Amino acid sequence: MRIIETIAEMQSLSGAARDAGEIVVFVPTMGYLHEGHASLLREGRKRGDLLVLSIFVNPTQFGAGEDFDSYPRDLERDRQLAADAGADIIFTPRASEMYPAGFQTYVDVERLTLPLCGRSRPGHFRGVTTVVCKLINIVMPHAALFGKKDYQQLAVIRRMVNDLNMNVEIVGMPIVREADGLAMSSRNAYLSTEERRSALCLIRAISAARDAFRNGERSVAALRDRVLKIVSAEPFASIDYTEFCHKDTLEGVARADDTTLLALAVKIGKTRLIDNTILGEE
Repeated sequence: MRIIETIAEMQSLSGAARDAGEIVVFVPTMGYLHEGHASLLREGRKRGDLLVLSIFVNPTQFGAGEDFDSYPRDLERDRQLAADAGADIIFTPRASEMYPAGFQTYVDVERLTLPLCGRSRPGHFRGVTTVVCKLINIVMPHAALFGKKDYQQLAVIRRMVNDLNMNVEIVGMPIVREADGLAMSSRNAYLSTEERRSALCLIRAISAARDAFRNGERSVAALRDRVLKIVSAEPFASIDYTEFCHKDTLEGVARADDTTLLALAVKIGKTRLIDNTILGEE
């Protein structure tokens, strides 16, 4: 496995692989890898000849007061997990090369970025789409894999790729959970022991809403009430949003059906966690 730090070398290697008829598969991350990332890499290993993992904590997607400086970083740990999962290349560009002096071009997806996380993190998705667009142009993959835990991010990236006619397949992969149901996240490392227990309110709330939906409840008001009661009962929990919306448009709905996305953002202490489910899916 190779570590590549420069854009020129990454583009050269990917270009040579494509010229040789190889399938390039890409997993973009901000590092501090966990089993969720490993699942993307293992699937990517099955799909292609050259598997590229990027590790780049992207400054443009963090707002004022967010955790850019404290975001967990451990390249040696990441290197071992990536090697075990079959990665061929780790691409770790420097921020100064990704955003050199005079940089002024951004990619902005409009309506899909307004609700959910976009409402409470203005400018976040402009940073996400810009860096993903740049990384796709650098790595030149045939396919790129993203986890469904960041559901809105996946939807926004798919919209960008479609709208800009980018020649890459975007693959959404299932949420990977801890044994107790907590969605895996690099930010879980911030949680204290007590906060970690409190964080289970997200999956308990999702499970309660899914159970009610399976039992015939279709009123979003009633479903939301179940979710709010569970989360608000936790002393460390503070709700950012609890939304029921269409899985494709992310527009809010009053009546739930099989296409309804339940999306949650909850602060556990100072740590913001997200989770989601589509009510009609198993």
